[in-house]
Amino acid sequence: MVKDIAAAPISGEALLDQGGALGQNQKVEILILPDNRLRLEVCMPDPPVREPRSTAATSSDDTALSFREKLLDSLFDGVYFVDQERRIQYWNQGAERLTGYSASEAVGKSCFDNFLMHVNEQGCALCRGGCPLAGTVADGERREADVYLRHKLGHRVPVTVRVAPIADSEGHIVGAVEVFSDRTAKKNVERRVGELENLAFRDALTGVPSRRYIELKVIQAIQEVEQFDRRVGLLMIDVDHFKQVNDNYGHDIGDDALRSVCNTLTHALRSGDTIGRWGGEEFLIIVTDVNPASLQMFAERCRMLIAESGIPVGTEHIRVTISLGATFMKDGDSEQSAIKRADELMYKSKMSGRNRVTIG
Repeated sequence: MVKDIAAAPISGEALLDQGGALGQNQKVEILILPDNRLRLEVCMPDPPVREPRSTAATSSDDTALSFREKLLDSLFDGVYFVDQERRIQYWNQGAERLTGYSASEAVGKSCFDNFLMHVNEQGCALCRGGCPLAGTVADGERREADVYLRHKLGHRVPVTVRVAPIADSEGHIVGAVEVFSDRTAKKNVERRVGELENLAFRDALTGVPSRRYIELKVIQAIQEVEQFDRRVGLLMIDVDHFKQVNDNYGHDIGDDALRSVCNTLTHALRSGDTIGRWGGEEFLIIVTDVNPASLQMFAERCRMLIAESGIPVGTEHIRVTISLGATFMKDGDSEQSAIKRADELMYKSKMSGRNRVTIG
């Protein structure tokens, strides 16, 4: 228990060296307030002394504090602090942008409330075990991990999280700071969106490439297989029991479900992969430079991310699953034969119980 807690500063770790987002001589301090809440202080280097400040000048301290708080809000990355019980004490505007949750919705929650539902690449729910934040609060070690958080709108967002402990002046761990960054290949997405807008090859509902565009990309991929012996995978994806979603919740919710599925799948893509809407609730993904093991892993990750996501409807989340058929494009394939093979494999996944991957 820290005594004289109103004056006990806690040194952070310069926001985990976030690419120079803070100046070289700046540091983060957190104060333990009398009610045991944490308050952010971003300490700026002292300005050159030009002339003595008057007593009246101290009234600018509140303005300086406001500026320091705004400094963290100006960061693109999400930043939040938790106390020793892992209750969220601070939530910046970057966190709001990346998650969809406002500070008023996040502050006061415990990270183990699982409202972000972090999962790792293998689909393990980190809030139930393996949470980097909980580990750092427990042992004081810095951690970094690539995870997927669930946005307020239901889709998954890939982020890199970096966690550092917060210690009081006596070295006792009293909380932790987490910085998380969007790791989507933003530039590639922007370039691809611009290309699609120029060519008018974008699906109006979901925002992903249209059937005509993905057909052209399949033809191009087959040519690369024949000319350069490139390994290219093709995934046919169908949303399971989609008619029931429309029947039970209405077509507007059904449209939201399709958009959520597309957002999650788009975030799962690597640079060079392409997704397109084939029709209705069916989608095609072209996966470049893969072998059988990596194609299986990619398809399973897509399946898992959809199964662990949800579409907000009132106070509940509707969950959907997908069935996938995955194959490799072969020398001598036509556009029709490659897509038909992937479609038949997807149908086998449907017949085997849905929410699964069949590769052939």
